[in-house]
Amino acid sequence: MQVIRSIQNRIYEIRGERVMLDRDLADLYGAETKFLNLAVKRNIKRFPKDFMFQLTKEEFDSIRLQVETLDIHDSSLRLQNATLKKGRGQHSKYMPYVFTEQGVAMLSGILTTDRAIQMNIAIMRAFVEIRRILLKESDLKEQLRELKERIGEHDVQLNQIYDAMENLLDEKAADRKWDERERIGFKKV
Repeated sequence: MQVIRSIQNRIYEIRGERVMLDRDLADLYGAETKFLNLAVKRNIKRFPKDFMFQLTKEEFDSIRLQVETLDIHDSSLRLQNATLKKGRGQHSKYMPYVFTEQGVAMLSGILTTDRAIQMNIAIMRAFVEIRRILLKESDLKEQLRELKERIGEHDVQLNQIYDAMENLLDEKAADRKWDERERIGFKKV
């Protein structure tokens, strides 16, 4: 369960897709990012744009901020993108690639080590778990919307009842005033 939670923390939403960074996948598979990307390039026909795409600088900066925020709140998470090694050639010149759920599934066909197979299974479970959580959240939002509508309808009905009660009270008060008025004219003695 800890592995799945760790994987879920490495899944980001970009361009409306849930994706994983190439360096996170390489880390999970126990490989270098360079070798993962080379394997993908050798099999590029398996990775159309909806399976894998390269991030823009703005998208990468937003992910980096998410990772730094996670690190501040959870010291058990390793800050991967903000820790930089010193020395020449240690920084990536290119923006990272990201893989959608289908892209990760396609990786299982080209990475065949035992660790890669086990991690792919765990990653697929993490994506399924996220989808399940989002469905529950969506269901809760729908229920809240329905409750809001009902409350709104009840408010209208309650206001109508209050208005009717005020009208009745006003009529009773007017009747009482009419009955309690001082009579003029002949009085019975």
